[in-house]
Amino acid sequence: MKIAIFGQYYQNDTRPIIKDIFLFFNSNFVELVIEEQFLEILYKEEILKNKYNTFNTHTCLDKTFDLLISIGGDGTILRAATYVKDSGIPILGINAGRLGFLAKVQKDNIEQFLQFVIEKKYTISERTLLELDCTQENQELHELNFAMNEITVSRKDTTSMITIDTALNNEHLNSYWADGLIISTPTGSTGYSLSCGGPVLTPEVKGLVITPIAPHNLNARPLVIPDDTEITLKVSGREEQYLVSLDSRIATLNNNAILTIKKASFSIKMIEIKEEPFLKTLRNKLLWGEDKRN
Repeated sequence: MKIAIFGQYYQNDTRPIIKDIFLFFNSNFVELVIEEQFLEILYKEEILKNKYNTFNTHTCLDKTFDLLISIGGDGTILRAATYVKDSGIPILGINAGRLGFLAKVQKDNIEQFLQFVIEKKYTISERTLLELDCTQENQELHELNFAMNEITVSRKDTTSMITIDTALNNEHLNSYWADGLIISTPTGSTGYSLSCGGPVLTPEVKGLVITPIAPHNLNARPLVIPDDTEITLKVSGREEQYLVSLDSRIATLNNNAILTIKKASFSIKMIEIKEEPFLKTLRNKLLWGEDKRN
């Protein structure tokens, strides 16, 4: 078995988790290939001493890899997806962060879940991605023009709201007057969109969510649309530029730029452990049932 490992290091909180992971895989003779910068940190912190092969771009990962393990929170998984890209390599998230809807494996039962991985006792959840095309050339959006959680447009150097003219399949929907607009996948529905009042979608739903950020018109509500819809956005405002973000990657665009957002031609495969299904994660993370009156 050959596994790629990418992660974030959170000082002492992450150290025992990382040690347990490497101890388990080394004792099971698994070939490990570590993301370059992450490995440098582990050497510097003297967590690892053995030499490992490394990767630093998505071109380094091919079909010989069985999976990629992400150590951190959901943000780490979103960055891991940029390494996997369209290779089809599944991702397993180990939660060393806080909330963690995507990072399913908790630190209390790492060894048990990693044994499931060795024995391939898991299923695959296909996660929809969003793809962005822009009429303005931008190097930051050229190669990694996809998002696993959401694509967001928002105001830049102003406290004034922006206007986002929005069309679905070339039919005008609305001109949102707001701080911004979120286009979310089902995976991202538990992220930024949820904090702005959007609905939760289960991962298998073939839909997208359009959620305004602090809209001036209070009747502008989140909208669920089919995932084969092509969304066109044109932004205007007092400032000449605005921000567009693809998950954690942010670029600056001019107001005359037109954005086209649609479902990407490939998906990201997430490893699902039977003992940690989505609905259980939802109950635990949102504290459903914690009210003693239930």
